Amino acid sequence: MRKFSKPKVIISRCIEFEKCRYNEGIISSDAVKMMKPFVDFITVCPESDVGMGTPRTPVRLVEEDEEIKLKQLKTGKDWTKKMTSYGEKISNNIDDDIDGFILKSRSPSCGPYEVKIYKDIEKGAPLSNKGKGLFGGYIKEKYNNLPIEDEGRLTNFAIRDHFLTTVFALADFRDMKKNNSLKDLIYFHSRYKFLILAYNENNLRKMGKLVANNQDKSEEQIIEEYEELFKDTFKDIPKSTNSINVLMHIMGYFKDKLKPTEKQFYLNILDSYKEGKLPLSTPLYIAKEWVIKYENDYLDRQVFFERYPQELVTISDSGKGRNL
Repeated sequence: MRKFSKPKVIISRCIEFEKCRYNEGIISSDAVKMMKPFVDFITVCPESDVGMGTPRTPVRLVEEDEEIKLKQLKTGKDWTKKMTSYGEKISNNIDDDIDGFILKSRSPSCGPYEVKIYKDIEKGAPLSNKGKGLFGGYIKEKYNNLPIEDEGRLTNFAIRDHFLTTVFALADFRDMKKNNSLKDLIYFHSRYKFLILAYNENNLRKMGKLVANNQDKSEEQIIEEYEELFKDTFKDIPKSTNSINVLMHIMGYFKDKLKPTEKQFYLNILDSYKEGKLPLSTPLYIAKEWVIKYENDYLDRQVFFERYPQELVTISDSGKGRNL
């Protein structure tokens, strides 16, 4: 079992932390409940923090003169400037230790996706469009190199798996980076080689050249450029064909040890995974068994096999959020 660094994640306070919604409600999230022992959460509630109070009259996004404004129902009060300033204030107080965000879904302040924008403030007004909340949109633009999700999308297995993989990888990199050592980076890269390959083969080549340091760059410059590529690597959920490529590569380490029937069984499992009939964990467990049986220390260190704590592994899936 590997030791995991603890990710730092900014989260909307109403998700499992405090009854601070407009109606004094709190949002339940099984994913966030599971994460609590393994993640350092930093909570924010833009609407409460800018002075709207709890409980409060709900707000909505309204399109006026080709601008999106945050206005309060009944009173019509405009909170746009205060919410924009709040986003800037939060970003100024965020250090480099943040690994991701979980924001309230469809919230006119926090929502990072699918937030309703109305044509006017009146009750029953027609929709103008859908977009991002004022705070959520600011975060998406400012921190586009970090994973940003809402609690609704995290009910989808693929999205949740990708989010957890990313925040734990970024936290691991932060801890490695503290020593500012090229030697530590080289070892880090060796552990992440297969996971990076499963996400972005082109970036793996670039990162390999960086750690080889054939251009005599300073250690600080190498680590800085590597970090940029590392964050970019986890920008999108990888295709199943990428993981199959890695799993085939792993089988190659044992080609002289496996029986033809074992190889064929493994290939059949990979075909079923490709067709969506089996989860990735099935071929992973088979490959990991070979690693342990034949005592391959290099493969045993690969993060590809264990991306985040086992306690966070669950196959439950709402089926929502598949259109990324």
